Amino acid sequence: MDTARKRNTAREESLEVILHHAEQIFAEFGFKGATMQAIADASGLPKANLHYYFPTKLALYREVIERIFTIWLEAANSFDTSANPREALTRYIRKKMEISRAHPCGSKVWANEVIQGAPIIQDYLQTTLNEWTDTRIRVINRWVAEGKIATVDSRHLLYMIWATTQHYADFQHQVVTLNGGKRLNDAQWDAATKNVTEIILKGIGA
Repeated sequence: MDTARKRNTAREESLEVILHHAEQIFAEFGFKGATMQAIADASGLPKANLHYYFPTKLALYREVIERIFTIWLEAANSFDTSANPREALTRYIRKKMEISRAHPCGSKVWANEVIQGAPIIQDYLQTTLNEWTDTRIRVINRWVAEGKIATVDSRHLLYMIWATTQHYADFQHQVVTLNGGKRLNDAQWDAATKNVTEIILKGIGA
């Protein structure tokens, strides 16, 4: 049992290292420009070991895409677990901001893919993303119907939250440049999160 547990732990650690560096390489070079050799080198692994986990570059790329999307999905659990829209959206926006800080490269990979017309993940957008978005829209529409928030277009509210929170990841260089060449510190991230949250909540009367 101990041997099996150690193997599983080693496997999970290797996967985390691979995905971390794959995010960075794909974010910098895109799918076409990235190579499995570059990802293996960055991960400190032989290329053969990388292919053991991911037989193709496409499989690894889709895993990177699905990972950031899964993290985003989990951030929206507050829509189902919070008693009111203010609490739900506050938790959602805060989590999305935290993700932009912790996974900027994953967000960039997603953004670059979509900007190019989603040549590799279009099926994902048409199924998983579309179905998930519809479930969130139904929740927001219920809040509107119950008079808990102002009458707003639910889809555009989601777009606004995504665009604003992911700006801090996708345009990280611009944010850093406008911050005197320094990354936002803890206090600045906290202030940014509070401001983004309050502006959105006030806009919908929550």
